[in-house]
Amino acid sequence: MKSAIRQKMLVKAGGKLEISSPKLPDGALVEVRVFLLPKEEQDMTDYLLSTEANRQHLMEALADLENPSTYIYVNPENL
Repeated sequence: MKSAIRQKMLVKAGGKLEISSPKLPDGALVEVRVFLLPKEEQDMTDYLLSTEANRQHLMEALADLENPSTYIYVNPENL
């Protein structure tokens, strides 16, 4: 029985890819095919999480959302 797992991911430093799936049993023989996508097809979430600095910034921003005292209020009429 053939089955397939399709994932989009970013290439890591040194041209490395990491595939992880609970559907992949230990010791299974697999065939891997890689299609290089044009830059404009990159998922925005993947891009935003592509670097450690971006991930850290997003985590801090999410934490700030839980604290209304950090909000900056802007009057649109003053713009």
